[in-house]
Amino acid sequence: MRSVVIGGGFAGLLAAHVLAERGPVTIVERDPAHGVRRGVPQGRHLHGLLDRGRRIVEDIHPGFTAELVAAGALTAEPLARTRWFLHGRRLHPTSTGLTSVLASRPLVEDVLRHRTLAEIHAGSAAGLDLDAGRVRGVRLAEGTVLDADLVVDASGRGSRLPDWLAELGLARPREDRVDVDLGYATRTYRRRPHDLRGDLNALVSTVPRSRGGGAMAVEGDRWLVTLAGILGDHPPLDDAGFRAFAAGLPTGPIGTLVADAEPLDDPVPHRFRGSRHRRYDRQRCLPEGLAVLGDAVCSLNPLYAQGMTLAAQQVEVLRSWDGGRTGDLHRRIGRLCAAAWEIATRADLALPEVTGSRPLPARALDAYVTRVQRVAHADPVVARALIRVANLADPSSALLSPRVVSRVLRPGADRLVGHEERVEVPA
Repeated sequence: MRSVVIGGGFAGLLAAHVLAERGPVTIVERDPAHGVRRGVPQGRHLHGLLDRGRRIVEDIHPGFTAELVAAGALTAEPLARTRWFLHGRRLHPTSTGLTSVLASRPLVEDVLRHRTLAEIHAGSAAGLDLDAGRVRGVRLAEGTVLDADLVVDASGRGSRLPDWLAELGLARPREDRVDVDLGYATRTYRRRPHDLRGDLNALVSTVPRSRGGGAMAVEGDRWLVTLAGILGDHPPLDDAGFRAFAAGLPTGPIGTLVADAEPLDDPVPHRFRGSRHRRYDRQRCLPEGLAVLGDAVCSLNPLYAQGMTLAAQQVEVLRSWDGGRTGDLHRRIGRLCAAAWEIATRADLALPEVTGSRPLPARALDAYVTRVQRVAHADPVVARALIRVANLADPSSALLSPRVVSRVLRPGADRLVGHEERVEVPA
């Protein structure tokens, strides 16, 4: 089987590697091979490879984690050397059995790229070549066609596949969306051993307010600090404004870091309008021999760091595919996307200003999850369950296990003092 993968980012590189087990693979990528690529507008910003995704990549590429660490990346266990803040308080520090890789996006892609057995064609895809309802290749901007038995669109959120389908007289996919108008800015700082008291990661959720951020230790003895705000409350890009925004977060460690550490560059902005799920899993009459992965099918609010892990899960499905009808791939990938979508968009919809459907059962579940978050400040069992679900290591149903429910619904559990008190910020 000959395959063509459109896009040489995280999803495309993983897909190309597993498809190389079945035959020759060509990656079509317009951007240079190294550094921050134009096709990854978030490449300069904070990224998280959750443990579920790391394990999948490690299975595909044995030694992947060790190679990242050898290149300067760090690892940390969530809740142990990572401070997670919800509702202004830190979740209880406890063992989760998870490992997070702390690295910049370009380093992750560089390690994957040199491990991937595929030819890389420097150029742009311009459309699909079809014959009798089946994809036969990819038309390139230069006018030639790359023949293929399977075409994988891993070109990211800006995928042009809906337009290509329309040009062929086929329907565009239905698109689910939840708009949050997220704006964020990232700046790098020199990292010192005593920063964050030796911890390697601090994450402040936008729940229940509109501001949040993260500080992550990465290769090169640096901090990547990303400040974020939704609903138009975006961080300024000047030095004083960036510092003031960090100081205004609902808890203190990131503000302290930004105030004290040496900046290595100027803040870089990015804007994310909202989450999108293109429902190829529900579309009839898609051409055979076509698969869609990564942000090209489902792009989630990056505050929840699910993107790379969701892409890895999709590639795991591709790897187990029997080579039959690609409609089965779309349905299985759709189920993965739906599960991650539920976690990410329910968190966004917790803010009343965000537009979206809130049926009564969902509102009841949201109230329960809010209580879970508050109980997790003081209860290590609940904190562990919450973080494992957020890291896609366990299904959402894990929060409804008898052990967790009994602790969450215990009278007064949500009013217990957590590990770290709230830092009040003046209005």
